[in-house]
Amino acid sequence: MLRRFVAVALVFPLLALLLVVSDSPYPSSPGPSRDAPRALVALGDSTMAGEGAGTYEPGTDGENGNWCHRSLKASVYKTQVAGVDRVFNLACSGANSEQVGITDQVRNTEGSQAAQLAAIAREYRVSVVVVAVGANDDPRFADVLGACLRAWIERSTDCADAMAAEWEARVKRMTPKVERALRDVRRVLQDEGYTPRSYTLVLQSYAAPVAPGLPFDLQNLAGCPLRTGDLEWVRDTAVDQLSDGLRTAADKVDARFLDLSKAGDEREACMRGKKPEDEWFTRLTIDFDGLREESRARHALQESFHPNARGYEQFGRCMTEFLTMPDREASCVAGDDGNLTAVVEKD
Repeated sequence: MLRRFVAVALVFPLLALLLVVSDSPYPSSPGPSRDAPRALVALGDSTMAGEGAGTYEPGTDGENGNWCHRSLKASVYKTQVAGVDRVFNLACSGANSEQVGITDQVRNTEGSQAAQLAAIAREYRVSVVVVAVGANDDPRFADVLGACLRAWIERSTDCADAMAAEWEARVKRMTPKVERALRDVRRVLQDEGYTPRSYTLVLQSYAAPVAPGLPFDLQNLAGCPLRTGDLEWVRDTAVDQLSDGLRTAADKVDARFLDLSKAGDEREACMRGKKPEDEWFTRLTIDFDGLREESRARHALQESFHPNARGYEQFGRCMTEFLTMPDREASCVAGDDGNLTAVVEKD
């Protein structure tokens, strides 16, 4: 009887120890050691890659067919996280949810971003993963803006008239794809020994790049050749519905969500008239040198209507604030000083 009591007395502390270890915020084997350098990793498409900001990483500006346009001025490099030793930007312009997740798909000469994340997670202790994806899935937001541009050139009816009926359905088809990509991110980290508590996963949405109310002399090829009805639809409907779909995907996988839908308010392309340096988005941008080369010509407009370096700096500022907050969700809005700040909406 005494031996049985002693055995039970020894088992309970061991069970308690195992429970503590399993709930540790640090990766367990086969993850990196606790003293491994910490990393912040960005995944996603153009808005995370830094499209429009210039200063692209060597090898991502059309070399050998790679048009990822990862900028050294991307928002992830403006995001400050205490204790992080290294920042990795795996995002690629044109990427969709499949490429962010686990896939054999190759786009812009690059494969699965989740697989690249797994390799990083073996050497570094990944603390934060920030993701921006979805616009290149069913919504095909860049193509929509292109259709709106053609509507202005052809003086036809607003492209919003054709898109409004199907946009919401496109967003609904997108949402489960983003959800799968986020689950793949969690899966690869779990496979590398991470627990959900050992890192922060954030999905961010998109800011409206254009808006109604811009100077009339810029509502043309000199700046923003889009019809007023289309400008209104992009800002007031399309971007909001896109954010709602992304919020749903984040909820499904218990990821945090940062809403950027209002982040560019009054700073959209062309809104500052003769002071483009006060705007956070690129106007119609044409790479005239690229037009001379057949391999680059179809990318000549690629930077148009994306955040610029000032915009990405503001996005990074807002993300920095959000990561210090305990709230699961927040929105980026301009504060009294004009800079973006993370705000939690009260019920």
